[in-house]
Amino acid sequence: MENFVVSARKYRPATFESVIGQEHITNTLKNAIKNNQLAHAFLFCGPRGVGKTTCARILAKTINCLHITADSEACNECDSCKSFNQNVSFNIYELDAASNNSVDDIRGLVEQVRYAPQGAKYKIYIIDEVHMLSSAAFNAFLKTLEEPPAYATFILATTERHKILPTILSRCQVFDFHRIKIESAVQQLHKIIANEGIIAEEEALHIIAQKADGAMRDALSIFDRIVSSTGKNITYKDVINNLNVLDYDYYFRGVECMLKQDLSSILLLFDEILSNGFDSQHFLVGFSEHIRNLLVCKYPNTAKLLEVAPSLAARFMQQSQACSATLMLNALNLLNKCELDYKASKNNRLHVELTLMKLCHIQTIVQLKSEGVDIKKKIDITTPIANISQAITTISIPKNNAEQTEVRENKEPIAKQIPTPSTVKTIAGGGSSLGKLERIKQDMALKANTQTDEVKSEANNATDLYSNTFTKVELDEYWKLYIEQLLEMGKNSLAVIYKDIKPLFLENNLVELTLHSQHEREMLEEDRINLTPYLRSNLKNSFLDFTYKIEINQLKQQKVFTSEDKFKVMAEKNPILNELVQTFGLELE
Repeated sequence: MENFVVSARKYRPATFESVIGQEHITNTLKNAIKNNQLAHAFLFCGPRGVGKTTCARILAKTINCLHITADSEACNECDSCKSFNQNVSFNIYELDAASNNSVDDIRGLVEQVRYAPQGAKYKIYIIDEVHMLSSAAFNAFLKTLEEPPAYATFILATTERHKILPTILSRCQVFDFHRIKIESAVQQLHKIIANEGIIAEEEALHIIAQKADGAMRDALSIFDRIVSSTGKNITYKDVINNLNVLDYDYYFRGVECMLKQDLSSILLLFDEILSNGFDSQHFLVGFSEHIRNLLVCKYPNTAKLLEVAPSLAARFMQQSQACSATLMLNALNLLNKCELDYKASKNNRLHVELTLMKLCHIQTIVQLKSEGVDIKKKIDITTPIANISQAITTISIPKNNAEQTEVRENKEPIAKQIPTPSTVKTIAGGGSSLGKLERIKQDMALKANTQTDEVKSEANNATDLYSNTFTKVELDEYWKLYIEQLLEMGKNSLAVIYKDIKPLFLENNLVELTLHSQHEREMLEEDRINLTPYLRSNLKNSFLDFTYKIEINQLKQQKVFTSEDKFKVMAEKNPILNELVQTFGLELE
């Protein structure tokens, strides 16, 4: 029975030409070899599995080759190349800094540098994961790295460049390796399956490349795992089942439900996903990526960012034409917020389902917004709760600090006056979101009351609205009681503001509050949700509301006090000062 060799080792590049996705580095190294401009120290940086150690081995093999080819590649026929291929070369050393990171290990390496190479031009030291060296080891290595012998070459490799000392970086030629693109990884997989006699679907290879996240070694490891599971025929279904990946079809169906505003279907779709054993957060991430792909292929110049199989790309292009950019941006915003709040939620399923409900109604909100319709006026008493919630959470209502209060001129008795929704909006002197939310609720309640006279009277009886008149004395009395409650709750700063305010009762259930600054108004707006119900309940008037008047007092001219004035004040507090002046005959300066 032959020993199995994993694809990552079996198909490891042996020449610069066979390295995948790092042409900017391989071309530079080949030119340096051709022009005899090799540095004495190299630092290869980049993520895992992109070819850093592989390029270091190829470079070491090539510069020691006795018969370098015209395109700066090793010949693989000389003694140096054969010894390297058989892992018996005496002139190339590989050191794993993760397990040899002490000062003694580096001192041993420095001692070896003193000896000249045997039957080769260079003595090469490849130090992998060099960022694992301790600070003392780095310092012990500095002098040798800066001025090594002419025959010594150091090739360092790391995945975490930021951990390398600046003194090391300044002594090396630094090369940054890129992540392997999905197209490059798929091309390499095609070569391997052709060599191994394996049949694979294009979509299956794309999923493998995407799961590798830019690391070719990971892609080959996943490929070996799939082959072990499915044999010589790799299908898209086999790959997504083996890798626990959600089928693209779920996401396409989800977007269709969103466009049709089919709330029940999208909830059933989510239930099917959970029943198949997938995590709800996994679905959120995949759905966000799907909508991102739709948004990307919406524009011709960004369509190249779509990294899927050609058959799927056509399907993405078709669905993207049915979605507006505004709709997709709002959907992405909702999904992103849901993902951020996912861990804080105690009921994760309900948290995701609520987001899906909002997605089904977001198109209506976006459409109304684009038509310039005021969402607050559009809300009807028969509007589904989900729409109202979406309107409040999605459409931001700007705060108008300069909003002025309008007083109605109506000579009817106060007891017979029933404000209309527009009146409630006008007399509500609030700019905060809480005040506006309260006005929306009042609009809905009062709109039902004004449909017919019979419905109005029944609604008044059902809701127990008060319209009693009240006097200035009653208002002042409950105003003082409210201040006492604030003091008991420890809200001293707010109580001080209320003490300075003298509420003035106007007609039509309005109370005018004279303030001294915009800051006071903002504080009263925040407390409005507590003050308004308190006064309405105690004064038996459900239509009581406030209007604000800001008056900035001019600074009074300060009087300049003389020494005598100051002494009189001090003597009033301490009469013994007068006796001292008389006893010792003191005079004021």
